[in-house]
Formats: sequence, structure tokens, C-alpha cells
Amino acid sequence: MAAWTDISGIKQKIAESSAEEVTATYIEAIGKSKINGFTTVWDEAINVAREIDSNGHEGPLAGVPIAIKDNISTTGLSTTCSSKILQGYVPPYDAHVIEKLKAAGAVILGKTNMDEFAMGTSTESSYYGATLNPWDNDRVPGGSSGGSAAVVAAGEAPISLGSDTGGSVRCPAAFCGVVGLKPTYGCISRYGLISYANSLEQIGPLATNVTDIATLMDIVAGYDNRDSTSINRENNYSEALKDDVNGLKIGVPDEYFGEGIDEGVEKAVWDAIAKYEDMGASWEKVSMPHTKYALASYYIIAMSEASSNLARFDGTRYGFRADGDNWHVMASKTRAEGFGDEVKRRILLGTYALSAGYHDKYYLKALKVRTLVKQDFDKALSEVDVLMAPTMPTPAFKIGEKIDDPLSLYLADVNTVPINLAGVPSISVPCGFSDGMPVGLQIIGKHFDENNILRAAYSFEQNTDHHTKRPGEVA
Repeated sequence: MAAWTDISGIKQKIAESSAEEVTATYIEAIGKSKINGFTTVWDEAINVAREIDSNGHEGPLAGVPIAIKDNISTTGLSTTCSSKILQGYVPPYDAHVIEKLKAAGAVILGKTNMDEFAMGTSTESSYYGATLNPWDNDRVPGGSSGGSAAVVAAGEAPISLGSDTGGSVRCPAAFCGVVGLKPTYGCISRYGLISYANSLEQIGPLATNVTDIATLMDIVAGYDNRDSTSINRENNYSEALKDDVNGLKIGVPDEYFGEGIDEGVEKAVWDAIAKYEDMGASWEKVSMPHTKYALASYYIIAMSEASSNLARFDGTRYGFRADGDNWHVMASKTRAEGFGDEVKRRILLGTYALSAGYHDKYYLKALKVRTLVKQDFDKALSEVDVLMAPTMPTPAFKIGEKIDDPLSLYLADVNTVPINLAGVPSISVPCGFSDGMPVGLQIIGKHFDENNILRAAYSFEQNTDHHTKRPGEVA
């Protein structure tokens, strides 16, 4: 079976042979892989596929394999957030999205590698070692859902789920040349997603094409009363997939093409916008003046929430536990030995931002800036249908190039974090190459307007061949 097969191709293959054979083919590919995309391969996957065969392939994803980011809870399958502190933890329950995938007949292949606790842009902070970019094994796949994007790009899974707190689905999608969607906040239940920053993160799908993204959204989106941020709103995402952008008004924010953008990335994105013009759309420049404050606001908020969320990991209940003469010594040693450097850095900075005397100076001010950023989006999207910009300012960088310079890693998120602050949906689609590496076009829409950005992405895909390129092929 060829790599990069889509859902429809997988289902055809299952009809011709069996779900068991398809699953075995992917597990064999994972076993031969050199990219370190999985932290765990599920030993029950073949048995699940065999049962689906015996039940007559019921469900829209019957027998279709899927990879799951290692911070989404799965019953009976290790979920570690790629951290030593959760080593050996097996959740007693499924996340809401996993319940929905199982009901649809999907076969979970295993859990994918990620930056520890989703904190990173390169998947280098994983306790299990860095994931390699399938296009160039000397480069990062992006993060924090680097494993989820890399295994799809490498043909080790046809589809996957990641999570996006500040670009963690769209960044690796851009770096690995696949499609990744960050839905509107509240669109997909976060029940069972191990929290990093509750007010920012969303589970999102990755695939080789927009059609499969819409199919996954039809399955995993929807209301869940166990998540207080879940929105009760019905939608059919696959209905949006029409090759028609005639009359579409595109806004191009000047602030997303600023200092530090790679020349090849900028050219690829402008070529994509020109293609939309050829297809009947129009574009105009828009201003989003508070974008320059978004990165600082995001990191203060995210680190503050991380400081609170990660306080629960103390060795008392689950995961790694260090020895100590009393609880205080044990908990201190557990956290010192169990967390990696980046996680410790963010906990410390978040704790500082929330501390007495600094709460108003940092955290409260960051929340006010967040409101201004959201208002920028509301204003711009009242004048145009979608916004378009580079997903990432550069193509994938070399492994080790930025790991010792946390600030440069944070700056890489400059075009993605404003979307999470505003809570709006955004999709990254391949739009070309720079330095032989994929470039992502980011399409941003109004709240709960996934259908519009899916239609725009689908139309671009139907009229270009960027998404068909495989690792090793250069445009």
C-alpha cells in the first residue's frame, strides 16, 4: 500500500482485502521508521481491526488507522505527554474525541511523540527524543504535535489528531507539508486532553488533504457536557467542500509579513494569494495593530495556566515517583527529576507572573492585550471573509539550531499564537517550497466559520498540486 493514502483510498483497500491487513501494513511501516514519530504503538490495534472485519466494517471510519497525540487520554494505552513524570501512566478513561473515533470504527495505531506537555515548536523537548522531519531528517518537524504531523507525512498513518495551544497543529503541518486545522475554541471537547493552557488549547486534525480534515471534523466535533467550554452547535463540515471561491474577499495582514520572514516563504504565500485571484477571489491589505503584543501576551497567559495545571504532578497519584523521606522531599525530587528543562522554565515563569505584586503587572495586563488582539480579528473579519498569511515565518529549521535559545523558539510562533488568543479557526495548507522544504499557507476565519476556511483551502488544493508532494520531492 502506497504511503499518503487518504481515507477513501484506505476504505477501498479495506474492501479489497481487510482492515487487519491495512493495519498490519501501517504497523510494519512504523516498525521500519527512523523518524521517531510514535512513543507507543498499540499492541491491540490488530485485534481491533480483526473485530471490525468480523462486524462488517460498520462506521464512517471502519478500519481506518489513526495516530493520536500523546496528551489525549486513551483507555488501556499509555498517555505520557512525552514526559518522564507520566512514564507508565495508563488512563482509565477515553477522551471524548477517542470515544467518537471508536464509535466511527477507527483503529488507533498508537500515540505520537510531542514536545513535553505540548510546550515547544520543534518536538525536541520530548523525553523520548526528537522526532525527525520526513522531508529532511536533519530538521525538526515542528511542534508541539510534531509526531502527529510527521507520521502522516511519512505514510505511517493516514490521519492523526494533535492539539493546538499556540500553533501546535499548524506549525508541524506547515513544516511537514500536510494539512492541519485549529478549530474554533469550544468546537471540539477538551475532555480527556491533558491540560497545558485551558483557555487556549484545542484538539485538531491532521491529514494529507482537506477532505480528510472535514471528514474527521464531522466525527470528532460536537457538544460534550463534561467540558464546560464545549459549544452546542451542529455543523456538517464535508458539505463545505466546494471548488468555488468566486467573490471571496481575502484580507492580508501587514503585520504577518514582518521582519524575520524567509524570502521563499513570503514568495510562496504571495503566489498562493495570486492563485486565489486567478480563481475569482479578491484581496486587500488589513491592519491588525496589536499583533506585535500578541506573543508576549500569549506566553504570559500560557505559562501562568501551565503553572497551575502542572501543580498536580507531584508523584502522589500516578506516573513517576522519586524517593524521599517525607512528602515534601518526595514531591520536590519528583518534579525536579520528572520535568524537562522547558517545562520547568515555563512553570517558573508562570508562577512568577501570578505571584503577589506581579499579577496585575503581567497576567492582568496580558489578559487586557488578549482582548485587544481579539478585537483586531473581529474588526478585520467584519470587512473580509478570511485572512491569509504564512503559517510559519521560516521553513523547518535544523535540529539543535534553536534548542539552546528559548526566545528564538518562542519568536517562531509569531504568526500562530494570535489565533489562539482570539479563539478563531485557522487551517494550514501546503502552498509551495523554500529551501527544499514545505511552506504552509494559513487561512483564518470568523468564529465557527470553519466551513468557509475549509472551502477556501479545498478550492486551493483542487487547483494546485502542492499537497500531492511527498518527502524527498522538491517542487
